Amino acid sequence: MSDATASEPSAESEQESADPASRSRWWSVSASRVVLYGALLAIMGVFLVPIETGLVTSVKTNPTGVSETLPYLPPPPEYFTLEKWEQAFDRLARGMVNSALYSIPATVLSAFAGSLTAYGITQARWKERYKALLLALFVAGIFIPYQAVLVPLSRFWSTYAPLEDWLAVLWVIGIDNDYAGLVELSVTHIAYGIPICTVLFRSYYKNMSIEMVESARLDGASLRRVYRRIILPLSTPMFAVVLIYQFTQIWNDLLFALILVSSESSEAAPVTLILAGLGQSLEGADFPLRMAGAFIAALPTLAVYVMFGEEFAEGVAS
Repeated sequence: MSDATASEPSAESEQESADPASRSRWWSVSASRVVLYGALLAIMGVFLVPIETGLVTSVKTNPTGVSETLPYLPPPPEYFTLEKWEQAFDRLARGMVNSALYSIPATVLSAFAGSLTAYGITQARWKERYKALLLALFVAGIFIPYQAVLVPLSRFWSTYAPLEDWLAVLWVIGIDNDYAGLVELSVTHIAYGIPICTVLFRSYYKNMSIEMVESARLDGASLRRVYRRIILPLSTPMFAVVLIYQFTQIWNDLLFALILVSSESSEAAPVTLILAGLGQSLEGADFPLRMAGAFIAALPTLAVYVMFGEEFAEGVAS
């Protein structure tokens, strides 16, 4: 009995000594989680507060609703209106159609050309040093800034490839000759997009299993047939990545549009060119109209991401 009673206090003392350690460990884990979640919430706020501020600004009256309310707070009922969204849509509708006319073909063609080029670099049987040289040229093309090619680009389209003269038959049947600028924009973005598309597809094809390709080549399949029957169906995730990236870059581009399209009043003016002057007047900036226009102009890029989001995640993970 004496031994049993003597062991009980020792067990209790061990439990008491263990409790502070466990409590300290629990507190350290909880504190680290609080810091982690706090940092995540702060980062989320950095990204979401400007969006929320723009959204609530777009439904305020101008200038009273903007000047008499805080930017990030919803307006009271007397300052609430959807009129700016209607005006923005009416002003941007033509530009969104024009942007789609050159963005969609440029995105699809640059992605397809990049896929073919990357396939040739990775799968075609030719000397590695030539492959490395060609790849180096494509990588260099990625880092050429838009500003460096503005003067050569303008001179090329006006002097060496005057599409406005070459497509004169279209202007005769009633199409505005300003639409030659959309063709120029499309070709320019295709040429500028091929390097980045090639590099992205090459990294994807380098990690692709080559057993099927080798088996098909042993069976006598040509490079074209291998690409069409094997490589192209397996490239869906990377096509999603490239399509989202390219469409976003082309749709949001303003610099090339300023050079190749005459003005925002042109019949062929893209949405970014119209958006740049939206809400500007001698009386000042119409901030609700500009915010509504920005959200409307961003809807197509959001729709593309929603359509290809699952394949985009798979392509990035691969």
